[in-house]
Amino acid sequence: MSKLKRISIILAMCIGTFMCLVNETIMNVVLPEIQRGLHTNLSSMTWAINAYTIIFAALTIPFGRLAQRIGVNKSFLGGTVVFLAGAIVAAFAPDVNMIILGRSIQALGVAFVFPLSMVIGISSVSEKGRSVVIALLSMTQGLAGALGPTIGGTLSERFNWRWVFIINIPLAIITILLGVFSLNLKEKVVNNKIDIFGSILSALILFSLTLGLVQGNKWGWNSIGIIGLFLTSAVGLIIFIVYERHIDYPMIPMKLFTYRKFNGAALSMLLGTVFFVGVLTVLPTYFVSLQNKSDLTAALLITPASAMIVLFSPISSMLVNKLGGKIAVILAALSMGISYILLWNIDMNNEFHVGITCAILGAGYGIITGAMQTLAASDFQGELLSSSQPVILVMRLVGFALAASIFITALSNNVSTAKNSSIRYAYTQIDNLNLNSKQSNSMKNQVSYRIRHQKNNKDSKYKVSDYQKQLIVSSTLEKVPVQFRNKIKPIIEEKVGHKIQKTENKINLSTTRISNHTKSQFTKAFIDIYKVATPFVFSLVLLSFIFKRRTK
Repeated sequence: MSKLKRISIILAMCIGTFMCLVNETIMNVVLPEIQRGLHTNLSSMTWAINAYTIIFAALTIPFGRLAQRIGVNKSFLGGTVVFLAGAIVAAFAPDVNMIILGRSIQALGVAFVFPLSMVIGISSVSEKGRSVVIALLSMTQGLAGALGPTIGGTLSERFNWRWVFIINIPLAIITILLGVFSLNLKEKVVNNKIDIFGSILSALILFSLTLGLVQGNKWGWNSIGIIGLFLTSAVGLIIFIVYERHIDYPMIPMKLFTYRKFNGAALSMLLGTVFFVGVLTVLPTYFVSLQNKSDLTAALLITPASAMIVLFSPISSMLVNKLGGKIAVILAALSMGISYILLWNIDMNNEFHVGITCAILGAGYGIITGAMQTLAASDFQGELLSSSQPVILVMRLVGFALAASIFITALSNNVSTAKNSSIRYAYTQIDNLNLNSKQSNSMKNQVSYRIRHQKNNKDSKYKVSDYQKQLIVSSTLEKVPVQFRNKIKPIIEEKVGHKIQKTENKINLSTTRISNHTKSQFTKAFIDIYKVATPFVFSLVLLSFIFKRRTK
């Protein structure tokens, strides 16, 4: 194979990887704009994201196996064409149902493209050059996942929401052209029987698990639907393992899991993704809801995480063969753990502090992705290599879904507690004002509404209007004999004015206290998530014991 073709293959795999993963997060920022543009509800819009994730996760392993029979190169190109078709449908969709359909078609293509991009990229070079290719693809993965919201926000702000889908069209076309030029489409294929039952079972397991994680917070973790999905996934997994161990043509060779290094890489990828995505899921919400920043600004604030992934992923990929998995996991755990400690200690209004914290987090995750991708492929050739990459990918996808469910559920619970605490404090403050019952109830209703709906009133100074002042003066004068009213009116107006000003000051002071207390409670709701999670992040160090000590 010529050097030009080898470079073209690696470039095609990088672009294919980028467009697959960037579409996991690119829609997050623009959901409200699409909702307004298509006059639909947010619940329907979220399915445009969920459908992509669920189908992608459920079909990755079956499609990876099917590709061995069709031919990995042909499957990669075919998947890219399917992805392109889905992007066109979504880009020009007249309603939300067509967007969901387009995204579902995209996911079908991605289930071929993404796992095969690693397999084809690694197979295009000698074993000596694997670390460089894995480094490039790992770097692309981390960059795409983290840059999705920033790209989505920029395209939406500069053009409109349809560009979130249109951008995929040139990327897919370039990937197809590079693939047609460089890939061998007359490749040898594996003529083994297809494990149909195993394929259906694995798709059912991953579909049930991913749907349960995605919808758990909305449907309720104790609901029959969610419990049923998790039970289906668990029972299906047991049946799958027993079945796959006793057939001659398993969909996933159980031999994979006899390799200690592979098991360590898979588990490290899963947990590392959970702790990384846990920050990228929650932090933008904090900036938007509490600090009133725009969606694009919130996305840009977490961009340093992407920069560090780009830097550290290729470095760890190339060094892991010398240092071993043990050192890589320890360094990643320490880096990510330090970033979690910083999240609940730094001034979150200081953009420099936030940037440094995100950079440290990205460095840790970059070490995880680069090192674990290398370790997961290092011992394998042929069928084992083709089977290992979809499994590692699924670990990453489940990590995404697991992070969203854990951290969003924790945030939801914390915010609910913060709201109740803030309302109780507000009611106490209002009661201390000694207002009449009508004023007190009115103020309580307004404050309660603002807290429950997280409405920020920048100009919330309480002020009695001149008309209301005159009404108070007039009602007071009615108690004074007519002949004395003109003489006493200036005195009454002065006394009423002082009394009103005193009331205004008391109410505004109380309102400021309520506002500050509410903000501190909501900030605590976010910070407490990372306080609780910090020990678990550092516990990643325990995974280092899975990897054997590196010997010369």
